[in-house]
Amino acid sequence: MLKLRIFNTQIPKELKSIHLSAEASNKNDFLVGRAPHCDVLLDSATLSREHGKISFEANQYHFIDLGSTNGSRINDIQLEPLHAVQLSATDIIQLGDFAILIDEIINLAPLEKSSVDEEDPTEPSLIHPISPVSAEKSDLVEKAIVAAEPSQYMPLACLDPSQIDRWTKGNLTLQCIKIIDETADVKTFCFVTNPPNLFTYKAGQFLTLELNINGVEVLRSYSISSSPSRPHSLEITVKRVPSSNPEDPNIPAGLVSNWLHDNLKEGSQIHASGAFGKFSCFEYPSQKLLFLSAGSGITPMMSMSRWIYDTHSDCDVVFFHCARSPEDIIYRQELEMMAARSPKFHLAVTVTRSMTQQSWMGMRGRLTPAMLEMIASDWRDRTVFVCGPESFMQSTKSLLEGIGFPMQQYHEESFGGAKKSSKPAKDEPFAVSAPAFGIKAWLGKLQLPQESMPIASISLKNPKSGKSPAATIVFTKSGKEIPCDGEESILEIAEQSGVKIRSSCRVGSCGSCKKVKLEGEVKMEGYDEEALEPSEVAAGYILCCVAFPRGRVAIDV
Repeated sequence: MLKLRIFNTQIPKELKSIHLSAEASNKNDFLVGRAPHCDVLLDSATLSREHGKISFEANQYHFIDLGSTNGSRINDIQLEPLHAVQLSATDIIQLGDFAILIDEIINLAPLEKSSVDEEDPTEPSLIHPISPVSAEKSDLVEKAIVAAEPSQYMPLACLDPSQIDRWTKGNLTLQCIKIIDETADVKTFCFVTNPPNLFTYKAGQFLTLELNINGVEVLRSYSISSSPSRPHSLEITVKRVPSSNPEDPNIPAGLVSNWLHDNLKEGSQIHASGAFGKFSCFEYPSQKLLFLSAGSGITPMMSMSRWIYDTHSDCDVVFFHCARSPEDIIYRQELEMMAARSPKFHLAVTVTRSMTQQSWMGMRGRLTPAMLEMIASDWRDRTVFVCGPESFMQSTKSLLEGIGFPMQQYHEESFGGAKKSSKPAKDEPFAVSAPAFGIKAWLGKLQLPQESMPIASISLKNPKSGKSPAATIVFTKSGKEIPCDGEESILEIAEQSGVKIRSSCRVGSCGSCKKVKLEGEVKMEGYDEEALEPSEVAAGYILCCVAFPRGRVAIDV
């Protein structure tokens, strides 16, 4: 049985109490909205007719937003439409002008646990992962409850100071508590913070690690492989990389990945920042998903799959993964378990290398149109997420374009070597090729010391036309004035000139390269708006990795 107390936050005033009982009513779904047939009727234009529903399943109550116009929030966290969220006592559901307090939950059916008050610490809810007494409430809801019952409400300032803080974005000091060998050359590193934090992020996003390797500051980004539905720890899964990089011979490929494999131990601490990126099912909600991955590109797909599985989302998923051999399938046992337990999670794996001693009854070879038709005959109706090595990315995108897939439903995240973006043609408007979402092909890029390049070595004229440079960048602190053609980013010009600008993502997602523009104009497109706060934009900050100079530009570097 669920006891609800309903408040109008605009008055503020407590309206009424409602009891919902799946056992007594012989039904498991209770509609919430302004339609007369709703079980929880809230007559206001700020709600949809059928705004959401409270469902009873597996002896737990969940709330689901039914695609409402104005959306729903629980404990000040915006909900994704059609995603079930487990309810706990003292949770606050915010719908338009109303706040619904979960006053009491009484489970009449017997539980396998010794006590109904005991929660499983291994699978907490994202919305209510901490004890009920420490659940955060919005100021609006807090005022409504205080006005209705001031003598029985305890303000947040009086709560136990040992309550766990919630991390959503910013810098972190992570402590490694566990290392899991996924395959012969892949490890999962599990982190916590001290004091502990509850990690809140979007499944599929990434972190940027900030390391000191042999006295050199190195930044490297990795997708978070854990799920926000398990918020007490944060995980990344890292593949050991051969020590050569044909994409950029000046950068030792695998430097950070191999360093993590060889040096990171249980108890080690590292610095990181995040979470970044829009490669997430949170950003593009859909009831029919198709995940296509290869190699270590499986990590953001696993984060999203774990989220969908943990929250019992009403979402049909086809998960296709391409591996070298059966022994190289990352998360194989967990994926097979999820497919066995969830009728809407469909797993398909193919291997690409011939095997003489390994038994494999599954698919072989790379993804083909016939293979796609076999694993997901309704592929035209699905939202596609693609991640893997650059060759896999290119072939998969070409395949989908060739068979007429609606590319507005296509989203990608690349783990290949960094590639130089195409330059705009001369005398045409500046154009920055926007990254698909998140990390892109630049994950191999590292910040290494560079020898200073004399200004005189930089061409002052276009070698073909002989004309004067179209732009000039002034690095005020370094005392360098660099003529350029405006076809390269400020970060690229700085690196060529021996001016050090801290960077990581190189596609305008992480904010590491933000600097103050003192004068002039730049063209900056295709960046993640979360990388710059509105106050920073107002103060003149730009992202050097995606900022192209127009005329004379002065940067505080």
